[in-house]
Amino acid sequence: MQLIKNAKYIATPGKGILAADESTGTIGKRLSSINVENIESNRQALRELLFTSSEAVPYLSGVILFEETLYQKTTDGKPFVELLQENNVIPGIKVDKGVVELAGTNGETTTQGFDSLGARCQQYYKAGARFAKWRAVLKIGATEPSELSIQQNAQGLARYAIICQENGLVPIVEPEILTDGSHDIKKCAAVTETVLAAVYKALNDHHVLLEGTLLKPNMVTPGSDSPKVTPEVIAEYTVQALRRTVPAAVPGIVFLSGGQSEEEATLNLNAMNKLEVVKPWTLSFSFGRALQQSTLKTWGGKKENVEKAQEVFLLRCKSNSEATLGHYTAGGTATGPQILNI
Repeated sequence: MQLIKNAKYIATPGKGILAADESTGTIGKRLSSINVENIESNRQALRELLFTSSEAVPYLSGVILFEETLYQKTTDGKPFVELLQENNVIPGIKVDKGVVELAGTNGETTTQGFDSLGARCQQYYKAGARFAKWRAVLKIGATEPSELSIQQNAQGLARYAIICQENGLVPIVEPEILTDGSHDIKKCAAVTETVLAAVYKALNDHHVLLEGTLLKPNMVTPGSDSPKVTPEVIAEYTVQALRRTVPAAVPGIVFLSGGQSEEEATLNLNAMNKLEVVKPWTLSFSFGRALQQSTLKTWGGKKENVEKAQEVFLLRCKSNSEATLGHYTAGGTATGPQILNI
């Protein structure tokens, strides 16, 4: 079955996903950080720089596109979708329409985008997309996430997932728990487990084919206002939370980088893959900023910097590819396998 085949391919060890699905507003913030105007030609130029990095692309199994990008072409007229397909990279598409506040809560949110979702999925499939992404956002607070927020977002992810599968797209299920706050790593682990348990209950209730899905979770980390911990500690708590909640039928888990620096995200992913415990799924990446930040700075919107920027992008892709195999060494210091011991 094609869904299973595509999900399995995206989860190939040594490969990961480039999240290039920033909405027009979000990419505007990225461009303004390098003093580049947020117009279509500049958005297209940035994506072309990434997708034509011929040495970096072999480390990718999928690229998530924004609707505008799905229909864009390179400067010499080749559709981005064709370019990716020729390089054995599966094109994907962001299908949610952002978050809105959940009435009666303390700033919690639910995700919108169900209007004409089936029809949009059909169009995206025709345009060459073979997987989709939908982001639910939860937060940790004194009483958050509330039961209402957990259930609404779990149900939303499940409904989105089955609509995607009915239209030939592999759904990436993304329940992101934000890092904002002063909570410790234990609190984040407990919330992550609760949220993932609810998500998989909902996916089962909606008869979603788990073998034809991927999970895009947050890593389990202390809150952004808390003292940092080592990648090994993050790896232990994250893998434990996943082992307790994510069925073995799911082929791959592709992490978001949520507020981490490029290096932190890579080191944490590497530490997880070095853990010597049973992990029935591939642990990989679906990074946006953690693959693009230094590339963007090097490019600066200038044509003469494209080649240099592509070299930086190659380095990030290669580093994260190595991290999916537990082979990444920061500054050339190899460390032995870690034993899970909480």
